[in-house]
Amino acid sequence: MIAADEVSIRDQFLTRAQVRALADCAELRRSRGDFTAARIGGPRSVQRREEIRGDSICWIVPPLLPAEQILLRGLERLRLELNREALLGLFDLELHYARYPPGASYARHVDQPQGRSQRQVSLVLYLNEDWASGAGGELRIFDAAGGHRDVEPIAGRLVCFLTTGREHAVLPAVRDRLSISGWFRTRD
Repeated sequence: MIAADEVSIRDQFLTRAQVRALADCAELRRSRGDFTAARIGGPRSVQRREEIRGDSICWIVPPLLPAEQILLRGLERLRLELNREALLGLFDLELHYARYPPGASYARHVDQPQGRSQRQVSLVLYLNEDWASGAGGELRIFDAAGGHRDVEPIAGRLVCFLTTGREHAVLPAVRDRLSISGWFRTRD
């Protein structure tokens, strides 16, 4: 399903109704003050650097809302499929909402914290209803040859790739951009 140099894209991983329900969950969590400015760095040097990463995030942790419970069941089926087909030994999942206001981006980076290797498969699930081509906000995924591929943040689209060494970025958008990002992990 996912080879070392591949990116897996599944359009309509979620229905329109599921996208709307999860966007509503994100809005409820935002209204409760659950979102915080995203930061970068290791445990001893965590800092807010908007010029590198301009989103705000909310970890998806219990108590879960009904739409989030449904999503986790679907992602559990995906985890089992990845283990069966690619023998990855994936054990758990960590997820968060990511909200980018207009103009915000995330500079080129990798998802593997330095000195840690638990994150094995990165995933992004888009919740942007009625996204127009040309609105920006693409996920730019770099390849080993120095090229890149841009993936539009279309509602219901799921993007997966092997985490180790895979550089990627989020390009600025002209409107709010909402996604769920996360990682299938191996045991510590």
